[in-house]
Amino acid sequence: MKPLAGHRLAMLGAMRDRPLARYLLSMGAEPCERVEDASFVIDDLGLAETRELPIPASAVHVSVTPFGSGGPLSQWKGGELVASAMGGALRVTGEPGLPPVKEALDACTFHADMVAACGAMAAHYARGNGKFGHGRGQHVDVSIQQVAFSRNFNGVLVWQFDRRKLERVGGSLAYGKAKVRAIWTLADGWCFHSLMTGRLGAPANQALSDWMDDAGMPNPLAGTDWLSYNRSTLPAETRAVWEAAIAAFFASRTKAEIADEGHRRGINACVVNEPADVLADRHLAARGFFDTPSGLPERFAALREGEAKALPNPAVHAGERPGPLSGVRVLDFAWALVGSITTKTLGDLGAEIVKIESRTRPDLARLDVQVSASEHGNLDDKPWFAHLNSSKRSLSLDMKNPRAREILDPLIDWADVVVENFSPGTMGKLGLDYDTLARRNPGIVMVSGSVFGQTGPMAQEWGVDGTGGALSGRTFLTGYPGRDPVIPGAVPYGDVIVPFVMAAGVAAGLQHRRDTGRGCHIDASMYEICVQQMRPSLAAALAGQRPQRMGNADPQVHFQDVFPAAGEDRWVAISAFTADEYEKLIAITGSDISAWTAAREDRAIARELQAAGLACGVVQDAEDMIDHDPQLAERGALVMLDHPLLGPFGHIATPIRFSHDGFEPFRAPRMGEHCREIAHDICGLSDAAIDDLTQAGVFQ
Repeated sequence: MKPLAGHRLAMLGAMRDRPLARYLLSMGAEPCERVEDASFVIDDLGLAETRELPIPASAVHVSVTPFGSGGPLSQWKGGELVASAMGGALRVTGEPGLPPVKEALDACTFHADMVAACGAMAAHYARGNGKFGHGRGQHVDVSIQQVAFSRNFNGVLVWQFDRRKLERVGGSLAYGKAKVRAIWTLADGWCFHSLMTGRLGAPANQALSDWMDDAGMPNPLAGTDWLSYNRSTLPAETRAVWEAAIAAFFASRTKAEIADEGHRRGINACVVNEPADVLADRHLAARGFFDTPSGLPERFAALREGEAKALPNPAVHAGERPGPLSGVRVLDFAWALVGSITTKTLGDLGAEIVKIESRTRPDLARLDVQVSASEHGNLDDKPWFAHLNSSKRSLSLDMKNPRAREILDPLIDWADVVVENFSPGTMGKLGLDYDTLARRNPGIVMVSGSVFGQTGPMAQEWGVDGTGGALSGRTFLTGYPGRDPVIPGAVPYGDVIVPFVMAAGVAAGLQHRRDTGRGCHIDASMYEICVQQMRPSLAAALAGQRPQRMGNADPQVHFQDVFPAAGEDRWVAISAFTADEYEKLIAITGSDISAWTAAREDRAIARELQAAGLACGVVQDAEDMIDHDPQLAERGALVMLDHPLLGPFGHIATPIRFSHDGFEPFRAPRMGEHCREIAHDICGLSDAAIDDLTQAGVFQ
């Protein structure tokens, strides 16, 4: 299935080698040399540099630049390191007491390209095919800085609510009120593992405790009630004792034991892979991920076209909200970050979202107490959930109650799209897998997000954001030479990139449905998408090299690093892309760059070097970005929405600008807030029927 077959793609600047180009080509677009002939034009130059080109009015034109087109800093020079610094990702990556260290390869740029893919496909859908859509092309603008900022859920929340700042925590994860260790030294390498909260984490936590007992190791975890364990509220002194015992246990295990016995026991630990390990992975081989002429990955998601045409041919619904996806109807079975951000993105872009929830198994984001404004046991006062679930309505439903089908079946008929990120097979057990849904609604577009994908030997295994980082090689290649690897971005990565691949696939699938009358199923794997980001290191491994951690260096950049500025834990990132730029830098700073920067204020350094034509940026924290960054403010990186329990606060905006189709997000719902409204307006039930279902316990 190639949704962009017949469309031509013009690539300007250095975009030919970028992930966005690979994505569009993987969807069937054909490269062309002249912008006049293109229906898609992509660039890394910005609108100011491309405005005079003869780009057709019907073309979707996408710019991905360090700071975006327009705004007070749009002409600043950037690059991966500087955009990461100004977007906050660099600030929280690395070890305490050491300079911040960049994530492996071009992590923020890859993320921005996947956001741009979503924007391109949404604009493609809005443009339509002559019969449906407004028929207009438009400019889609993406700022790498803003995209990096959008990952900072925890940092943004704790600053807004508690005026606290997250710090670099090395091999740990920061959850607002807690730091949870996640990278552990093995006898012959490293593994990723963290104790998780709630029903999902309980079996894996117990499995680790049992293995420690069976191995005869000291085990202070023994006897813990894992269903009541909360990673955010565990006393720090207790955590310290636990982690010392866990560290001793892992140090006695090998990579092979973690991969084999650990997997069999279900402890939710995975080996930190090197690039060569990724190329030899049996799961990726079983899914044919490397079955390409180059031996390097090409697909970003697996698409399967529906067998039957929709009858009648699906048309555009009249949408009441603005946005490129206005009128699209989405049935949302999603939870946690991957699914929630997918439907947040679709909803922010104008789609109508009905979110299916359950009070018996609430979303983790409704449980985790990360700020002082939230209380344990209250499902409606979590800013994390509010950030992830704007532009949705909530329907609380007991899916195990047979009468739930009286609500679900009309919703399936209503929906254009179904989104889910349960473990593969779960939707099938509920009678909601793609093939079953397509028999009832042949035009349905369904997208499934998971760690390993819907097929292959690891498909049923559970994982988290760090699983994708560890297995893909991202973790192994993040950190300083000669030291242990660190978490590649102490802010989510795979969890926030997969949603944009999923949302892009949805928009492409919807336009393909207009063209062919057929729906489709989209299978998005976090592991595979993270491996796509690591593609250059895989190419090196194929060539017989063994890539290693390089700190802040980049083989494609003549010179770059992070340097101290005046003040406590203040830093600037500087990139000199050529030898001439390096000579210009030394002419300003002298040979001891650190001594020059350490005597100066960080913003003053950035202004002076940028005025000289050099890429430099402040390594910003949450306060810098929220309260003092004029570019993020101009781009509306935070949207003020009024929450019924938390009051008005800044919600992270979907980081895409459209020249024609603006959008207006609204606040996240309280649990089950819209049950009666949805049952009446969409499902067509009478008040008496709704009362009857309520008495039957359906709305739980």
